[in-house]
Amino acid sequence: MQSSYFEVEYILGGKRHKYVLNASHKVEAIQEFKTKGMGVFVEIKEIKEPNSVKIDRIKSKIADKLRAKKVPLEPYIATLRHISTMLNAGLPITICLDDIIKTTTHKRLLEIYKHILQEVESGISLSIAFKRFESEVGTISVALFDLGEKTGTLDESIEKLADILQEVQDNRMKLKKATRYPVIVIVAMIIAFSFVITLVVPQFQAMFEEYNTELPFPTLLLLWIEHAITQYGLFILSGMVLISFILSYIYKKSANFKLGFDRYMLKVYIVGKVIYLSMVGRFIFVFDRLSTSGVPILDSLQTAIGIVENEHLKKQLNKIIEAIEEGRSLKDGFEDTKLFESMTIQMISAGENSGSLSAMLDKVSDIYRKKYSYLVDNVATMIEPLLIAAIAGFVLLLALGIFLPMWSIAEAVGG
Repeated sequence: MQSSYFEVEYILGGKRHKYVLNASHKVEAIQEFKTKGMGVFVEIKEIKEPNSVKIDRIKSKIADKLRAKKVPLEPYIATLRHISTMLNAGLPITICLDDIIKTTTHKRLLEIYKHILQEVESGISLSIAFKRFESEVGTISVALFDLGEKTGTLDESIEKLADILQEVQDNRMKLKKATRYPVIVIVAMIIAFSFVITLVVPQFQAMFEEYNTELPFPTLLLLWIEHAITQYGLFILSGMVLISFILSYIYKKSANFKLGFDRYMLKVYIVGKVIYLSMVGRFIFVFDRLSTSGVPILDSLQTAIGIVENEHLKKQLNKIIEAIEEGRSLKDGFEDTKLFESMTIQMISAGENSGSLSAMLDKVSDIYRKKYSYLVDNVATMIEPLLIAAIAGFVLLLALGIFLPMWSIAEAVGG
């Protein structure tokens, strides 16, 4: 039966008070009030859900969404290696988890491991206990915990999980390091341009107006940009933030928009190739490790595809599963995706036919790893022509915008 809210009026110390109860019906609410012994009952009436309860529910939803974010990989990997080492030494999983709780400093990981320990001590398996936190630790964690428990090699499975996550973390760090220089240059250009536009250009404006000279287009453009920044800068910035929030919301809520946006990102210069190599390389690496560990091929594919964050790539990779479910070969599935070059497909076919699929997948994974590393190592070099062109355009605009009218003024004074 659905519960309702009731407001009880009672007398205590010669004064009337009100108290809200949650109960399935009025009689139950009265009985609950009497058991509390709060005072003399006067009357009771059913009310709508109190605002305080609504606020608490909203707070709970926000907290759940915040917790749903992925835990940081670095501390999580450290705890996994710690557990693997202790299990390898022959210690029970409960002692391993208890030691992790004592040593970990990450707040959310501490909460997760405390809950996991309680579940394991009550007789629940490690994989089922982690299932509740799948959105935070990833499907691959649950899959490998389950595999380790079923095969009796939990320490090896956790070590492999740590290796997989370390590979993902290393790729992210490489990309951040490679893009640090271009980002710094772009930010410096924006700051310099804003400084010149807002502080230098207005100084020349009065001079131009005094001589009543006709201003060239570059100067008018600079003055227009200066006016827009000084008068509407806050509105422009607020509009950009608002648009980014709206796009982010639509991206999360609309599957079609997300698919189209992710497909477009794959066509962007440099960015598309980085996304492709990182996501496909990650898929091959995880699929190789899972299938080698003994996970059924369909489960391995589903878990490996699950960690691909680009929706278009994920949709294409799902064609591999469809091909296998139809009774066709793994090579046919890879071919259907239209994502892999002929050499990769031939290697998959050779491995499948010769029974050495694991060895071939390892080689394919290594190829993608090297391609990704080469691309990331040369990102700065590839972006450099764009940065030089942007700097040149910036300097040319300023030069034309400032010096052209000065020459006109000089001519006017000379005349």
